[in-house]
Amino acid sequence: MTSKKSKYHSDTIIGLEQDYKKHGDGIQDLTPTADFDPRFQNVLGTGISRRNVLQTGAAMMAGLGGMSGISEAFAAGKKAPFDPVIKMGYIPITDAAALLVAHELGYFKDEGIESEKPTLIRGWAPLVEAFASHRFNLTHMLAPIPVWMRYNNNYPVKITAWDHTNGSAIVVHKDSGIKSPKDLGGKQFAMPFWYSMHNIVSQMLLKAHGITPVIRPQNAEVGPNECNFLVLNPPDMPPALASKQIDGYCVAEPFCAMGELKAKGQILRFNGDIWKGAPCCVVVMHEDDAMDPDRAAWAQGVHNAIVRAQLHLGENRKEMAHMLSKNGKKYLPMPAKVVERAMLFYDPAYYNNPAAIQNLDWKQDRINFQAWPYPSATVRMIDELKNTVVTGDANFLNKITGDHVAKDLVQYDYIKKSLDKYPDWKNDASVPQSGNPFERTEVIKT
Repeated sequence: MTSKKSKYHSDTIIGLEQDYKKHGDGIQDLTPTADFDPRFQNVLGTGISRRNVLQTGAAMMAGLGGMSGISEAFAAGKKAPFDPVIKMGYIPITDAAALLVAHELGYFKDEGIESEKPTLIRGWAPLVEAFASHRFNLTHMLAPIPVWMRYNNNYPVKITAWDHTNGSAIVVHKDSGIKSPKDLGGKQFAMPFWYSMHNIVSQMLLKAHGITPVIRPQNAEVGPNECNFLVLNPPDMPPALASKQIDGYCVAEPFCAMGELKAKGQILRFNGDIWKGAPCCVVVMHEDDAMDPDRAAWAQGVHNAIVRAQLHLGENRKEMAHMLSKNGKKYLPMPAKVVERAMLFYDPAYYNNPAAIQNLDWKQDRINFQAWPYPSATVRMIDELKNTVVTGDANFLNKITGDHVAKDLVQYDYIKKSLDKYPDWKNDASVPQSGNPFERTEVIKT
């Protein structure tokens, strides 16, 4: 039994054939061709075509393969003069909501800090490059990306908080017959970046159900007990699913809700139902900004604003969903009903076939907003990342430990003071409701 082949091209972006039997699993992913789907143009301002999917592949290969633009940014961007004006880049996902709300509602300004209008970026590779070249001094990133930046590329980055918890899901096409993770055998599956919690959690789930994740050209054979992983930018995932160029994806909201409403998708499992209070996107700063005592007052104000924004988001979900949507301030290029679903809709009775919510006793929400970067989660992330298939040279992972990363990569001081200032964060469902709220045991059920 093999995967479908006819809809996938075999040449790389430079026109060279790649053979996984020769090169092995883990070669640079080759992206699928897909017909342009005009249904998404009015929703996302984009569609998916051979051209823009090839551009996506080029960006991803630059991010983790040739390292062309990013490596230059890493080399040139290690030092820059302090700029107290906040310049933010963001991917159009709810993971960025706290940063966007802190700007829009004037919480940074309340701390005496000026912030420019955030810049929307379509993919993770260009966002990383822009941050590394100091175009941005504050942004959100998938939690494993700063690990890759600091320990593989020696880039001085610091994680200073979590943006949120949960807020992601595994989406499959309704006509695919996929009702269980084991049904992903022989299928094509997309995630937004190799160094992502989406890749880690998806591979954990599949392996627990007897499916081996592989990375091969999309025209290569995929066995019945294998699932082929590829990278797509989040906006390209729903169109690719709708046109059946992929069978499923794991990504942040609201692209899961978009898949449900516009791409004939259904939720196979919520990430927050696999990993309780699942980490995903983190707040990152340049090391000089996070560690220089002369910038401490500024950095503290930044984190005070972020925590205020998270509390406001948790208490005003519908209002904030509308504000973030294209019907409001247009931070996210989706209608309000899509963003509202992503922020609010988490009904076990509805999500019962397949059973996307299996741990009702966890009492999680579809997305939660709390900022404490639990060291236990960082340690577990590193442990799992070492067992996750990625492209490129990942030997650096063998040289680090979770304990070291939790102490070396993360700056805890500012966010701890902010959370002490705004203690209502403890009421969030993803925070332990007994014992020390700053400590937890990681709970994962696949």
